[in-house]
Amino acid sequence: MFGVSGAGDTSGFGGLARREPAQEQATRPYGDYFDEIVDALVEACEAFDTAVERIVVDRGELTIHVAPRHIAEICQALRDDAALRFELCSSVSGADYPEQPDGRRLHVIYQLTSMTFRRRVRLEAAVSTEDPRLPSITAIYPTADWQEREVYDMFGILFDGHPNLTRILMPDDWEGHPQRKDYPLGGVPVEYRGAEIPPPDMRRSYQ
Repeated sequence: MFGVSGAGDTSGFGGLARREPAQEQATRPYGDYFDEIVDALVEACEAFDTAVERIVVDRGELTIHVAPRHIAEICQALRDDAALRFELCSSVSGADYPEQPDGRRLHVIYQLTSMTFRRRVRLEAAVSTEDPRLPSITAIYPTADWQEREVYDMFGILFDGHPNLTRILMPDDWEGHPQRKDYPLGGVPVEYRGAEIPPPDMRRSYQ
């Protein structure tokens, strides 16, 4: 399935090549309705030039990279402006890119939907492990409440202004954040039909 033969590795780690996300600034025209979104956001947000770091169009999707301190301001404009009307935040998720040259390896990704205009836009903000903070958007999108808690739990990103930023999946006294790339795989040995299966980090080297 993953193009691996002879290794017995069905996990994909042995041969699955991951495509790096596009990072380059897109040039106009962006295509589809993307130009209309950006133009309306420029009009709606006075701090657009300092708030937006770059605009990326990749595989037919629009991603607006936002400076962390401005994420709530951008969300407010996207929700409230009559030409935008992104009423729904359908997802807040995290990602860890350890090789980022600027050190901002922890990314928060917001998927917003305009039910009025049937449009989608993705926002992305990046922070470092030394200062993993950005404003909460729960006052703008209540659906972000538990999702921000999960990002905090899994990646250790702090959302200032969240009403109850506590762990949601792991126990309250758990140490570390399991979806960071430097977090150990862990696991316990398992016996299955007479065979001993070791923890994931002891099965083979993925380096």
